[in-house]
Amino acid sequence: MRSGNLARFPASYAPFLGVANADVDVSSGLEQMVFAEETVYLLGVAPRIPPSWSLRIDQPLAQMVCTSPIPLVDGPDIIELTQAHRDDVLTLTALVYPHFFRARTMELGRYFGIYESGRLAAMIGERLGSASAQELSAICTHPDFTGRGYARRLLAMLSNDNLQRGRTPFLHVGKHNTRAVTLYLKAGYEQRRDIEFWALTRLPMQEA
Repeated sequence: MRSGNLARFPASYAPFLGVANADVDVSSGLEQMVFAEETVYLLGVAPRIPPSWSLRIDQPLAQMVCTSPIPLVDGPDIIELTQAHRDDVLTLTALVYPHFFRARTMELGRYFGIYESGRLAAMIGERLGSASAQELSAICTHPDFTGRGYARRLLAMLSNDNLQRGRTPFLHVGKHNTRAVTLYLKAGYEQRRDIEFWALTRLPMQEA
């Protein structure tokens, strides 16, 4: 969906909105794109907003990149997740990756997972990207299966696959999530930059 210099993903895919720069006039386009009381998220650049909207820093993010192959640790088989696994994916992401994963997010890229005892134990996927770079996303493990190296195994597999395709893998992680940041650093990712992460909410209409 697009209006001038303002664009967003359909809500069923992802809750992200973007502007060309901070000086874009969004007063008319926002009302066409965002429902009342809906929250959307912006990376890096936030616009000047009308009075009937709330804009806040949601959390500071680290943008991290990988430029060299990662050793693949041993572990269970990795399978590509399809629509046949959709219910399992939505159950896991609702538990450990809420807000950002939607009903049709899997259509944005490839997703892979590890099953243990018939349950989706861990997963990883692709989301935003370009011809030369690919964001890895939804890197998560069910609480019952943490500490087994599943996330590291998935991260190595998909990072290496993108490097072989000539695309630089990158990811975003909340700086407060020290466990994840440590995992990525140990795996071979480097921090590229800090990036602001904004939450924009359309406030409910006030009764006269």
